Amino acid sequence: MVTTPIMPHGTAVWLIENTALTFEQIADFCGLHPLEVRAIADEQVATGMIGVDPIATGQLTRNEIDRCTKDPTAKLQMAIPDMVLAKQKSKRKYTPLLKRRDRPNAIAWLLKYYPEMSDAAVCALVSTTKATVQAIRNKTHARMHELSPKDPVLLGFCSQMDLDTAVAALKAEEKKHQEA
Repeated sequence: MVTTPIMPHGTAVWLIENTALTFEQIADFCGLHPLEVRAIADEQVATGMIGVDPIATGQLTRNEIDRCTKDPTAKLQMAIPDMVLAKQKSKRKYTPLLKRRDRPNAIAWLLKYYPEMSDAAVCALVSTTKATVQAIRNKTHARMHELSPKDPVLLGFCSQMDLDTAVAALKAEEKKHQEA
């Protein structure tokens, strides 16, 4: 079982900006020193860092944050992933118009870090069409010069669990081909 969040500094930034938790509670949860958390809050460390929402990534629940906000001596507990809930979340959902412009950036990120990922896998993660993925892969997309690769998890197109599952399947397929 994971005891610290995936991106501890980003999570600390988000918790500082969005909750009333103590520095000690945040430090304990993120595996950081309380002075480091204080430095993040004072913008001496991690300036310009984008906060990572631990609720969206499934590492914390709003109830857990509320519980610890009421009791400054309580320690945050990592959320236990609910596999059934994760399966339900993986269905396609409505993407707001403003966010749709970021979809090619998410595709570019996936193709940059996982170039061997199939078009179908990219389509499933980002809810896009194969034509868009192929255009970005072939560098013929209409906005190719404007694209800047951005993590699809941080943009909200897929969950970290979905991305990890796709990467694990990709690595298993590579290993299978190497053995053959």
